Amino acid sequence: MRQTEYPLLDNKTYLDHGGTTLSSKSLIDTFCTQMKSSILSNPHSDVSRPSFSARMIEQTRQKVLTFFNADPDHWDVVFTANATAAIKLVMECFAGHGQGFDYIYHSNAHTSLVGVREQSQHSRCLSIVEETEYWLSGGKLLPETEAATRPLLFAFPAQSNMNGERLPLWWASRVRKCSRLRDTYSLLDAAALVPTSPLNLGDHTAAPDFVALSFYKIFGFPDLGALVVRKSSAQVLRRRKYFGEGTTEIIGCIGTPWAERKESSVHAYFEDGTIAIRSILALSYAIDTHRSLFDDMAQVSKHTGWRAKTLHDRLASLKHANGMPLCHIHKAPTSIYGDPESQGATLTFNVRKWNIEEQSRGGVSVEGKQHTRPIRLAVQPSGYGICTRLVDP
Repeated sequence: MRQTEYPLLDNKTYLDHGGTTLSSKSLIDTFCTQMKSSILSNPHSDVSRPSFSARMIEQTRQKVLTFFNADPDHWDVVFTANATAAIKLVMECFAGHGQGFDYIYHSNAHTSLVGVREQSQHSRCLSIVEETEYWLSGGKLLPETEAATRPLLFAFPAQSNMNGERLPLWWASRVRKCSRLRDTYSLLDAAALVPTSPLNLGDHTAAPDFVALSFYKIFGFPDLGALVVRKSSAQVLRRRKYFGEGTTEIIGCIGTPWAERKESSVHAYFEDGTIAIRSILALSYAIDTHRSLFDDMAQVSKHTGWRAKTLHDRLASLKHANGMPLCHIHKAPTSIYGDPESQGATLTFNVRKWNIEEQSRGGVSVEGKQHTRPIRLAVQPSGYGICTRLVDP
């Protein structure tokens, strides 16, 4: 499969799947063939008789829900540019509430989750397990003034970008069941998890309210993301002030300005402008191709988990001639490589010289090229994780 589907990897080591995975040759070939034989019109052009484009978009939306075992009666998919755009959309919606919103996020959050705090009235970062448990049990973390009139958004990543630690997805259920957190909603950043693990949204009563993800991290192509919305929680999002073409039935600009928004579905309310038709077509083929190559995400999880554990064990065993370890591996104390509940297929490490001085990222790449093995390394997007690493003795 490596030779036939990923010929670009010949004699190369690619260690940036956390940034984006590589697309298979079959996917690109199938998409290009379809593009040469399909007329993709604007789906807004003829609403009375849906075009091929409109039908294809809705079919792909259903494929996405099936991929995550999400019942279309309880979930909807809003296509976005990427996971960051999905997170930003949720932020804009919560910011539209009259008193604004409060925000609590986990310290393992990606930079895009951290940025939401800039629009909130009050925010708090949960940095330790005990603090998270205290809050989920009904403890107070934010000022009480006016809090009753504001919704609260709780955001956390399914998997840390920094070290691959996997956080409990049942936190969303704990939030929903806590009587003190009545007007609290959960936002799950699943972008780092879904490339190598199944995400099961089958139980909508226990799942997060909103899930942000990027498809290019799963399939390599297309460059597209989504916000998966729990329909029973969608009403809190309808305070967003901005509207664009495609999300209104009619607008008035003379005299008192007014607009009648589309209410037929969650995605009709939020997908401003003409959505990425060709990218959505590519996504349809990406899902089909992924299934034909890898069967299901359980197989992907099993394989990548084994590869990550093997890499971890081998790197941990490497030593210089003086006995000093070659690699300093960063992982959560409770994470175990080989255990998919606690650890994902992400390995973060520094390469050290014989005197414990850390080798630069560029230096590692140079060494690899000198040994005829080009290496593509990742850059960490977790600001908190890097800061913690810098102050760690």
